[in-house]
Amino acid sequence: MDVYTTEEQQVEAIKKWWRDNGKAVVIGAVVGLGVLYGWRYYQAHVTESKEQASQQYVQALSGLDKGETAALENVVKSEDHEGYRALAAMQLAKKLVEQGELAQASEQLRQASAWVKDDAIHGLIATRLARIEAELGNYDTAVTELDSVKAPSWHAKVEEIRGDIMLLKGDKDAARSAYAASLAAAENPTVNMKLNNLSQ
Repeated sequence: MDVYTTEEQQVEAIKKWWRDNGKAVVIGAVVGLGVLYGWRYYQAHVTESKEQASQQYVQALSGLDKGETAALENVVKSEDHEGYRALAAMQLAKKLVEQGELAQASEQLRQASAWVKDDAIHGLIATRLARIEAELGNYDTAVTELDSVKAPSWHAKVEEIRGDIMLLKGDKDAARSAYAASLAAAENPTVNMKLNNLSQ
């Protein structure tokens, strides 16, 4: 920056800089404040929306205890918060299984699977769906569901269910291999018993 010898020159330089850059500074400040307030408004809206979805889900669950499923169905059909929609669909599926409506339960779980992003929750949905499909006699579809589970924490359970499905199909060798893979992933007395029963 040049060294100014008099105050008048300094004042004149500041005035010139403001003439050249003042409009850009004001516009930048206005835009910056607009973005800041817009972001804060958006964050407040998202938080409020999540709280409303949470309350709606909790109320729907309390109705489920009384045998009412309409509120949960409304959560599933809502356009907001796929996480709560997935949880509601899973609860509906559970109720439908209890009522023996396996095909409808499968449909609810497929919807839930499309909405979840978390691998662990996907594992829960896929294993439930595999069991339902196996009950319906759709063994290949059930195995495909199991193959979609990627979370390592589900490996033992997936292989146990795969063994159960292979046994239902009548393939004892495949069932034995699946149970052994399950036990290799995690020790489980139930799986051990299943494997021992196959050896007899």
